[in-house]
Amino acid sequence: MAMLETRYEHIVLSDSGTPTIVGSTMKVIELVREHQAYGWSVEELYFQHPYLSLGQIHSALAYYWDHKDELDADMMRRQTIAHTIQQTDSTMSASLRARIDARRDPDGA
Repeated sequence: MAMLETRYEHIVLSDSGTPTIVGSTMKVIELVREHQAYGWSVEELYFQHPYLSLGQIHSALAYYWDHKDELDADMMRRQTIAHTIQQTDSTMSASLRARIDARRDPDGA
């Protein structure tokens, strides 16, 4: 996968333009999500991801704040896709359960 360097020492852009932390497979938005969702400090993020350096974490957060609108829109888009998949899975599961139940008891008794 080709990477494009950025002005941020520890951040590269993947072929699809996704900012990723150098030397890892972690996307900037994944780290930011944890920071937002759990309220984790930089130190806690470092504790939870010992394979990242403090410099990488700070660089990822700096990249986020400098590109906040763009990354927030990307996170919202991904959340919408995940929600759609969950709804589809739920509908399919209910349909499959109904088919299984109908086969077990074809008379509906």
